[in-house]
Amino acid sequence: MEYWNEAITQKSWETLQKISKKIDFILIGGWAAYLWAKSHKSKDIDIVIGYKELDKLKLNYNLKKNDNLKKYEIIIDDLGIDIYVPFYSKLPLLESIDEYTSKIESFEVVNPEALLVLKQAAELDRGSSEKGLKDRIDIMDLLLKCQIDFKEYCNILAKHNLKDFKNKMLGIVSTFNETKYLGLNPREFKLKKLELIKNIKNS
Repeated sequence: MEYWNEAITQKSWETLQKISKKIDFILIGGWAAYLWAKSHKSKDIDIVIGYKELDKLKLNYNLKKNDNLKKYEIIIDDLGIDIYVPFYSKLPLLESIDEYTSKIESFEVVNPEALLVLKQAAELDRGSSEKGLKDRIDIMDLLLKCQIDFKEYCNILAKHNLKDFKNKMLGIVSTFNETKYLGLNPREFKLKKLELIKNIKNS
């Protein structure tokens, strides 16, 4: 079951491919989750760039600075693109994010363990909203469909002083019940949930 409308996600994907030819970035957010888990596409585009690339954007697009949310924004083809930069944006890991990336389908994509941390940070901000639910779905997709190195996940938390995220992750897994988005029946999900909780606790 798709979370967003196919026409919207297709347009977003085409825009993502278009900007990848013009600037260097690290892909985070829903599209990064999709490239790892191959489950739910995204309507939003979230990228991390350096200040050199930011200067390029200033020359070619109407770049807006959002001081409240500590990010930059541009609009291409009526689609908003959220741009995060180290030492300004609030998201964790950004100062060393290039340590946690891999190449997928020509994109530089943040690794699943680091992406889980970024998704948790987003989910904390968006909570009960529609986007907060999508964050939780992406988190569950990553946990269930990728080979997560839980020790690496915990190492990232320790390095960035986010140890409380481990218990928060347990909370997300324990309370998640939107199984229709995961392609699992309730019994399958119950068994996988118990296994996940065990793996997270033991990491």
